[in-house]
Amino acid sequence: MNIFLKELKSHRKSLIFWSIGVILMVVSGMAKYAAYSSAGQSMNDLITDLPQSLRAVLGFNDFDVSKVSGYYGMLFLYMLLMATIHATMLGATIISKEERDKTSEFLFVKPVSRSTIITAKLLAAFTNIVIINLVTFVSLIIIIEKYNSDGEAVNGDIALTMAGMFFLQVLFMVIGSALAAVKKKVKTVASLATGILLLTYMLSIAIDLNEHIEGLKYVTPFKYFEAKNVMYGGGLEVTFVVISVFLIAALSYVTYAFYKKRDLNV
Repeated sequence: MNIFLKELKSHRKSLIFWSIGVILMVVSGMAKYAAYSSAGQSMNDLITDLPQSLRAVLGFNDFDVSKVSGYYGMLFLYMLLMATIHATMLGATIISKEERDKTSEFLFVKPVSRSTIITAKLLAAFTNIVIINLVTFVSLIIIIEKYNSDGEAVNGDIALTMAGMFFLQVLFMVIGSALAAVKKKVKTVASLATGILLLTYMLSIAIDLNEHIEGLKYVTPFKYFEAKNVMYGGGLEVTFVVISVFLIAALSYVTYAFYKKRDLNV
């Protein structure tokens, strides 16, 4: 428990900064909605005239941005990127920071097993992710309601997409932790984990641009819980939920197995 509390304390400032960043992103994003909604169909026509590649990169595909639900669907992509980057870096650093900062002796003097240490660290990371997810969810509910002049029912869509985001947050967290447990050069773990995230994101864009590689959607987590599918396709797809849970379990196992065997640098 002391290790768990220590990890929470050491990431307290980071959590506050990320939470503030999330709130500011929601506020600034929704502040632009007034311009989109007032432009109405003309804004949708302008977006339609954009190159498909640009629309895919910006997340404009298949959304009516003159409606609050459509605009939220577009905004969700940016929220997802921010949340998964945070989760990836958190998973990587919470495992490797003792070696990176040359404070591994803190772990050695504790009369606890490595399994206990890694469990406390992962629980602390998981707690941070839950808090970020809740901050995002609450801020979206409150701020979107302010701009929802038409009274459109969007809270259910927000809840579903946030559930999908939570799965991806945990998945990218354990991707980071597994890399940190496997790699010997801990200083490169965060950058490598973030590189994997960006690579899978770029693959999701490539899939949008080329229907012939749609089968690769199972490779990139960014295709698992897309806003357009979750909001307009009936919720979270069971197949992707199962894949996410399997990957989380497998990568958690890798984290435990390799961390228990590695030589820590003091």
